[in-house]
Amino acid sequence: MFNNNFDPVAFSFLIFEIRWYSISYILGILLGWAYIKKFIIKENRIKILFDNYISYLIIGIILGGRLGYVLVYNLEYYLSDLIKIIYIWEGGMSFHGGVVGVIIASYVFCKIHKLNTFTFLDFISLSAPIGIFFGRLANFLNSELYGRQTDILWSVKFLKIDNLNRHPSQIYEAIFEGLILFIILNFFLKSLIRSPGKISCFFLIFYSLFRFIIEFTREPDLHIGLILGILSIGQVISIFTLLAGFVLYYLLGKNKNEEKIRYR
Repeated sequence: MFNNNFDPVAFSFLIFEIRWYSISYILGILLGWAYIKKFIIKENRIKILFDNYISYLIIGIILGGRLGYVLVYNLEYYLSDLIKIIYIWEGGMSFHGGVVGVIIASYVFCKIHKLNTFTFLDFISLSAPIGIFFGRLANFLNSELYGRQTDILWSVKFLKIDNLNRHPSQIYEAIFEGLILFIILNFFLKSLIRSPGKISCFFLIFYSLFRFIIEFTREPDLHIGLILGILSIGQVISIFTLLAGFVLYYLLGKNKNEEKIRYR
């Protein structure tokens, strides 16, 4: 059993505070960007466009993630205090909302530059597990999105929350939605995938599976609880994203004139 009493503020200078949450986003974006530029994209023109694409991506992640959380997870609270919507440094981001934001941002960018949207969504799918890994570690350090009560050997006591031994569900997600998903997607890229969009499908499928299973160890949101006494709101959404991944894969498979992958 491990006692978690980490300070959510990584370090401070005068009146400024740098939180683990902010660091996780910065690391995820920078390392993901470097990984795609260094190891995935081979064409110089696409590398330059990818640099321009990052600004669209950041806007999509922040707006989509925040609005997704506000609308799905805590609408009543934010309606009573609208200014709190912009307080993203206090936490409260929806991964699935971020996915929607990224899809919209990617579509707009690729429409402007007359590019295949799925190619850029594949770039993000390949690098997203890096950001997820650091994001879940930040959740652990912040004592948020913690697990349900358990007596397992590696349980964690989140002292800022209570004195109960809990699953370190954030670490489970960092491992499966981060490290293992990263390995799986890169295996498919090297071994099986031959057209844009397939990597994005596998991302949706495997992320949704991992998220659905791990949520059984995660404490549901107190103000929402479990739907029908069984599933969390995250699991319900994951069912839809899982189905979306399968449907999209099927539709892409029916496209006989699919563009061959060019960035590797």
